[in-house]
Amino acid sequence: MLPQHLHLEIVSPEKLIFSGEVDYVSVPGKDGYLGILPGHAPMISELQIGEIHYKAGQKEGTFSCCLGFVEVLPDSVSILAERAEKPGDIDVERARAAKERAEKRLRSKDPDINFERAQLALRRALMRLEVATGH
Repeated sequence: MLPQHLHLEIVSPEKLIFSGEVDYVSVPGKDGYLGILPGHAPMISELQIGEIHYKAGQKEGTFSCCLGFVEVLPDSVSILAERAEKPGDIDVERARAAKERAEKRLRSKDPDINFERAQLALRRALMRLEVATGH
């Protein structure tokens, strides 16, 4: 018999971000977004920068996610993220400043600039802003 719900747990190195029963969860997997329902086949995947979204009855929730791993079992989803934040916990001004710094680095002609790192910082800042502002 298939489980009716999933136990979702989102953990960062600092703290437990979320723990609860959900009907559906979507995570930014290595090869794109993964939609997970109760009874999903077991799997482990890397996480990319993106948005974690869940539904629990009529309630929905969103978190920003920055790299990590997800373990899926038929009745649970465990997310270990380098960083995960609720929309209300995101410092919008700090995210905007990080976006501007990353864009400045990407426009730079300085050969010592690590462009891969600047691109990663820009993606992270844009995702945080998107989650914090709802678009």
